[in-house]
Amino acid sequence: MKFLAPIAGLLLAGPVVATTYTLEPNYTQVVFNWDHLGYSFPTAQIARGTGTLEFDAMNPTQAKVEVTLPIAMLVSGVPDLDEDLKSEAFFDVAKHPEAVFTSTKVEKGMGPERLRVTGNLTMHGVTRPLTLDVQILKVGSNARTGIATVGFNATAKLKRSDFALGAFVPQVGDEIALTITTQGAEAKAYAEYQKSKEKK
Repeated sequence: MKFLAPIAGLLLAGPVVATTYTLEPNYTQVVFNWDHLGYSFPTAQIARGTGTLEFDAMNPTQAKVEVTLPIAMLVSGVPDLDEDLKSEAFFDVAKHPEAVFTSTKVEKGMGPERLRVTGNLTMHGVTRPLTLDVQILKVGSNARTGIATVGFNATAKLKRSDFALGAFVPQVGDEIALTITTQGAEAKAYAEYQKSKEKK
């Protein structure tokens, strides 16, 4: 009967409540690449994403996430290309400076520490479903800050033409490959940590 004691303790304690995390902008970024006429596969990055995550490591399929990506901060390392991608011909950042992903369903993935996160991506004024293949990297206390922290990598693919971004298809590839990384810090502790940094 001894093995029942921990279970009984959990039941008496009530349901486990997911922790709210703030996605840290310094560690939330998306790298994407595309086929350029079959000759090369250029990349660009959108960094400093912001958002919130509801996550319980014991029940990860109940997670919820919303993240905002500042398209206006897109950088490829090639100034002329950056200007082109931000222009009306592509992202038109003057009218659509951000992209937003909001999860609608989380399922177990194909292996341990893997999840399939489905949600809606709104970009360039268009909303389409998107599914992320997510790897849980680490759950624990951040060794530098002492704040409860979770970290993830994710990959996904989308067709830019689905978001009215189809200029030069098919010469320039329609499919875009996304690689995403993010870490979230427990929201209340993170807010206090940020306040303490501002006072210094």
